[in-house]
Amino acid sequence: MKKILTTPISDEDLKDIKIGDVIYLNGHIVTCRDIAHRRLIELGRELPVDIKGGAIFHAGPIVRRKEGEDNKFEMVSIGPTTSMRMEKFEKEFIEQTGVKLIVGKGGMGPNTEAGCKEHKALHCVFPAGCAVIAATCVEEIEEYHWEDLGMPETLWVCRVKEFGPLIVSIDAEGNNIFEQNKVEFNKRKDAALEDLYTKVHYIK
Repeated sequence: MKKILTTPISDEDLKDIKIGDVIYLNGHIVTCRDIAHRRLIELGRELPVDIKGGAIFHAGPIVRRKEGEDNKFEMVSIGPTTSMRMEKFEKEFIEQTGVKLIVGKGGMGPNTEAGCKEHKALHCVFPAGCAVIAATCVEEIEEYHWEDLGMPETLWVCRVKEFGPLIVSIDAEGNNIFEQNKVEFNKRKDAALEDLYTKVHYIK
């Protein structure tokens, strides 16, 4: 059975979700990346959309105007942006907005871990290379804000159905699957190298 979160998301919704789990999202997700984070954290500009209990996607989508409909757009492609670019802002971003689900590409670090643990939120990874598939999960772009930033940085408010798969990389306890895997992989690497050195000692 699919694990599905529906916005608005509560602390209770997250308590049984752990790193490595695969989840899907129903409800709304807002594209929100570098400049939006900077405007909120560095410039103190309030976001023009309420994302308390909501979800954001570190993504720069491609959208197109709907034929015959003024100011209506549809999603063409929505691939994840590298989440680590937002690392220095994310703890404060979580604190200030009350966002519960952050989606992007790759892992995040200790700042985000702390934010997720303290305020009960998740970071999830959307598989790279699946931008067109992701767009099929967007039922409608309901509104958009800060379009002065250009298409990739605009806040696109998307209604989604079974948006995913989303792999939980940081859970609401601050556990980080990327950091845990690094420790495990380094153990295996060291053992493998020691074995290799006995066979081809001149490499060392």
